[in-house]
Amino acid sequence: MAVNLPGLLSVVVFYLIILVTGIWASKKSKREERKCTGKESEIAMVGGRNLNIWVSIFTTTATWVGGGFILGNAEVVYMPNKGLAWAIGPIGYSLNLVIGGLFFVKPMRGKNRVTIMDPFQEKYGDTLTSVLFIPSVLADIFWVACVLAALGGTMSVILDIPSHLAVVISAAVAILYTLLGGLYSVAYTDVIQLIFMLLSLWLCVPFILKSPASADITYTAVNELYQAPWLGRLDLQDVGRWLDDLLLVTLSGTCYQAFYQRILATATDMQAQITCYASAVVCFILAIPPLVIGAVAASTDWNQTSFGLPTPYEQDKAGMILPISLQYLCPVYISVAGIGAIAAAVMSSIDSALLSSASLFARNIYKNIFRKKASEREILCVVKVSILLFGCTGMGLAMSTSSVYVFWILSGDMMYSVVFAQLLCVFFLSGSSNGYGAMAGFGVGLLLRALAGEPLLGIPPVVHLPGCRVEEGVYVQAFPFRTVTMLVSLVVILLVSCLSSFLFKRGLLPKRWDVFRIQKQEAITLRDVTLKELTEESNMNTAPSASPSTSKENVHVS
Repeated sequence: MAVNLPGLLSVVVFYLIILVTGIWASKKSKREERKCTGKESEIAMVGGRNLNIWVSIFTTTATWVGGGFILGNAEVVYMPNKGLAWAIGPIGYSLNLVIGGLFFVKPMRGKNRVTIMDPFQEKYGDTLTSVLFIPSVLADIFWVACVLAALGGTMSVILDIPSHLAVVISAAVAILYTLLGGLYSVAYTDVIQLIFMLLSLWLCVPFILKSPASADITYTAVNELYQAPWLGRLDLQDVGRWLDDLLLVTLSGTCYQAFYQRILATATDMQAQITCYASAVVCFILAIPPLVIGAVAASTDWNQTSFGLPTPYEQDKAGMILPISLQYLCPVYISVAGIGAIAAAVMSSIDSALLSSASLFARNIYKNIFRKKASEREILCVVKVSILLFGCTGMGLAMSTSSVYVFWILSGDMMYSVVFAQLLCVFFLSGSSNGYGAMAGFGVGLLLRALAGEPLLGIPPVVHLPGCRVEEGVYVQAFPFRTVTMLVSLVVILLVSCLSSFLFKRGLLPKRWDVFRIQKQEAITLRDVTLKELTEESNMNTAPSASPSTSKENVHVS
């Protein structure tokens, strides 16, 4: 098959539009940097903390709805052993944004914070922060790999160009405009990308539903026509796994720097919360088209198409079922629109992940640990070098697998199993945790997660939890092992923190052994709580109150 020239031309035009938008936004970034001399690196990471509410909603939604989200949802609905019952992405992502708005916006916004690692550095110091940085940056790299793999596979199917070429070109464009303008370029290009996603994805739905090779999806939802019913089934023995996946997707998002970059870039707490709630609604709306496409693919007789037999599932191409469906079940111009939607989704996520990991390294590792006297220009250079380095790493990983779902889950797994318990303690249990507990919880969480194995990578478990069984030659844990790992880690943090505090306070351990200086930490925590209480009391005492006479006068006038 020859290269799809119209499709290739449309993708080139789209990339040029995105690049021009990124360059335009970079000029805004430069203007803000001139206004805020001495905070240039902060402008690159969180903008001027004055992001328009609409831009904020667009960039938050576009960041969450990436290539992994779109292709992963279609893949899981299409899979005979999964189906819609296992499509936890739309529910999980929407709940994640709601929970973030309700509980994590206010604790994070304060003390002029820039990254998610700032509260860890304030409480635990540099050593432990550098350890916790590792899973955070790995999760971002897996995220980059996930979305690039999605785009590479899509372009190879629809445009008939090598997937590695598509990955390299897409990564290069995203890296270039992220380097130029930081958060402003990322946010304003996200506006274009989200509009393109909304229009393109919903445009594909009516055409793919009318495909003559596909049966009525309302019939195949519960009847076995071409494969298992696409609604899927949730057996009692799989409830633990299902809950584990749902909690992972729902809670892991609160650990990503990309989320906090958006809520820190808004002017007020209220704007940040509105951003989260509105984005949750749009996320769910954008999940519907890929779910429908997955259902149509499961209802298709592929022998009636030019794809032929064996089916995409039998050829181990389930991860690319969305572009395959667009290519073989829709008119050419519709498949081109579909690839535009996926390209937009990929670009909107990869730039966020790159800026996120680069911000963490430049601020919390390079500036606060290696070079505390580094100039703003030097930190900006580190941000740019980091964007390039992490982008190339993710690009290399994207060429190593055919399944988008693998990296999509692994990215969240890293944050949920290892980091989420740490986040809860720093934000909500600060007085009950310290560096010793955090280090112990991190080690125990990492160990338990490794012992549980990973079926997506074919790593067998060392510890067989209740319900562990063999599926397609691979051991699978039916028990919610990720959630158990997170809860055990949380308990270990609190217990070890309590024990270490007791031992040092009672003099059972000499103060010179207190490498994390927990007594100083506890004093700082107590001071912060006292200052907060005094501020609240002062605000109450100075608040204007109407006198009885004034109240009567107001009533009389009314």
